[in-house]
Amino acid sequence: MNNNRFRLYHTDGCHLCELAQALIEQALLEGAQVSYQLIDICDQQTLADKYGTSIPVFSDGQRDLNWPFDLEQLQQFIGSSV
Repeated sequence: MNNNRFRLYHTDGCHLCELAQALIEQALLEGAQVSYQLIDICDQQTLADKYGTSIPVFSDGQRDLNWPFDLEQLQQFIGSSV
């Protein structure tokens, strides 16, 4: 796995977040060499303020990929971040 640490900002019970996570898992199955962690925005008020109306958001720490995104957009985002 690449050293890049991606994050998926989400919250429990978010159907769109589940769709985004499924796309990330699909990208990994198709050979994307990255690791990511799930970050629940409800755990930190600053994250809730920042992402509360835009989750799911996939981030590389510098840039955010906001929903909606598809597999191709996700793969391009990952590829441009490594």
